[in-house]
Amino acid sequence: MNVIWRTLLVMLQARRRRRRQGRLAPTAVGRIRLTTLPTDIDVLRHMNNGRYLSLFDLGRWDLMVRTDLAEIMRAKGWYPVVASETVTFRKSLNLWQRFELQSRWVGHDDRALYLEHRAVVRGEIYASAIIRGRILRRSGGTVPMDELLEALGLEDALPEMPAWTHEWASNVALPSTRRPAPSDWD
Repeated sequence: MNVIWRTLLVMLQARRRRRRQGRLAPTAVGRIRLTTLPTDIDVLRHMNNGRYLSLFDLGRWDLMVRTDLAEIMRAKGWYPVVASETVTFRKSLNLWQRFELQSRWVGHDDRALYLEHRAVVRGEIYASAIIRGRILRRSGGTVPMDELLEALGLEDALPEMPAWTHEWASNVALPSTRRPAPSDWD
């Protein structure tokens, strides 16, 4: 619920932009303008590090609505999940500071799509995140990547991700939900 109203507003604005400007190309950069609100800051008076990932969700919703992925997923009974993510901070966003959230699909592997999100002020990157997302079926299971890319018209448009992303995804992965994952600290 922490950004539900912003999410709904972004989705409405994305629908309006899609109607007025047409469908956004799946490989295009989605851009939305945001302002750091009092609910985004921490006791150090800058945007809380956890809030960046919550606000980056807004960029994904904008991208999904404007590229028609949200409509395709609804029609096919699919839904997106984040499998892993990493964020890097360069400069702080302060209270009432305006910034542009830029989002783009940057590639895929055999099981997931990768997105990059950037918080940008006057052309300068303040924070960046790489998101590894999967599309699941409401009936169970993962949507195969070739089926997803075909539905989006991206069969040849998204490159295979570089080796470091495969290594990262493997190193941060938790066991499958079908296998035990005990919390042993020793």
